[in-house]
Amino acid sequence: MSPRPILTVAEMAQADRAAVAAGATVDLLMQRAGRAVARAVEARFGKQPVRVLCGPGDNGGDGYVVACELSGRGWPVTVEALAPPATGAARAAREAWTGPVSAWGEGGDEALVIDALFGAGLNRPLDPAVVRRLEVLAAQPRQVVAIDIPSGLSGDTGRPIGQSALSAVLTVTFQARKPAHVLLPGRERCGEIVVADIGLGEVSSLLFENDPELWLDRFPWPSTAGHKHSRGRLAVVSGGPWRTGAARLAARAGLRAGAGVVTLVSPRDALAVNAAHLEAVMLAAADTADEIEDACADMDAVVVGPAAGVDDLTREKVLALGRTGAALVIDADAITVFRTSPPDLFSLLDVDDVLTPHTGEFERLFPGLLAASETRISATREAARRAGAVVLLKGGDTVIAHPDGRAAVTLNASPWLATAGSGDVLAGFIAGLLAQGASGFDAACAGAWIHAEAAERFGPGLISEDLPDLVPPVLADLFGRD
Repeated sequence: MSPRPILTVAEMAQADRAAVAAGATVDLLMQRAGRAVARAVEARFGKQPVRVLCGPGDNGGDGYVVACELSGRGWPVTVEALAPPATGAARAAREAWTGPVSAWGEGGDEALVIDALFGAGLNRPLDPAVVRRLEVLAAQPRQVVAIDIPSGLSGDTGRPIGQSALSAVLTVTFQARKPAHVLLPGRERCGEIVVADIGLGEVSSLLFENDPELWLDRFPWPSTAGHKHSRGRLAVVSGGPWRTGAARLAARAGLRAGAGVVTLVSPRDALAVNAAHLEAVMLAAADTADEIEDACADMDAVVVGPAAGVDDLTREKVLALGRTGAALVIDADAITVFRTSPPDLFSLLDVDDVLTPHTGEFERLFPGLLAASETRISATREAARRAGAVVLLKGGDTVIAHPDGRAAVTLNASPWLATAGSGDVLAGFIAGLLAQGASGFDAACAGAWIHAEAAERFGPGLISEDLPDLVPPVLADLFGRD
């Protein structure tokens, strides 16, 4: 297995150039791309009339190849051309098309439309005539197949450029996904995404799809000679007597993720309520920051923040935990409590500690960064650089970034995770993997993937208490892959 990169538009252009330098021609690459799209269409749709919208560039050239391929297989095909081809390869592809070509905007009643207008490299708002045509298409009951990316989207951000962008049921791209395929709102507009190998050159990337290929070969499976202490010691810091549930969720999640010994470090006035709900999770009493430091002195990883309280004591506890040497997962209130002094938090972190903010918490630690950044990816990378730790920015397009510039985007986000306590479970999963020796980046990536996979397998009706018990079959499948 090898990690799957996500390539920017510039990196994709570099891959194109590398393929040409290695001996491939642009015409050959265009033929391969068009055939890949035709195969994907034929595999998913019954034979029917199809309209191919062709732009003037190489994306339009791909469209002419698709038209030739489908027509040769007996599909009724009409091309609707926005403008004459503007590149040599596109002109050659146009000359090979001998079927009908209608004027731009002439329309037709085909239920299947192939979007070969602009591709991922679009960097300016669409002309009004194009916008009007796309609006007409969007208002009609048609299925759109996009070549590379739905027209009107920025390949690097996933956001519409200007007023309009198409939405597709299927997008066929080449070599690797682009940021627009993984970031919202672009991801929702792409439909099913097929990545076709057309023989482009390899380029280095620091951005990856977050799936098992990225981290599974380093997953901390137990050894035959192992025992509970060798599998890692995890502590979770509990809130007060009326705020204990979040920490228990994280503790149970860490246990399910494989940590050998999990201890809930609890204020004394919350001991009874925590004890009533614990079985395999151990319990330790600690009220002050010094007592927290002593209780966690021998821990491999610690979760702090879930329902901890936004007060000076939580701040003192986090600072004390920074002196223990344990890998830290800092979540929720332990993030918010540093909103007026983020550098105080950053000063105690190292590269294997993990911050797990949602968007609001991210803004508290890194005010204005999201708004000033081109994408959530660039914002999270900059946040990780400033913090000197791994940052996991939660959301439908969760981004994980390392201070060295590596980043990953989670593609299996589940809508069923929008439920109270799911973030506490995620913190526990990550910490459970950290306790077993996973790096901060690997633990955050694997924890996010497992969290989403478990939720998606359960589906409607999920509550956070369900999540830890959904992990064993997910881990069993991963173990079978490794």
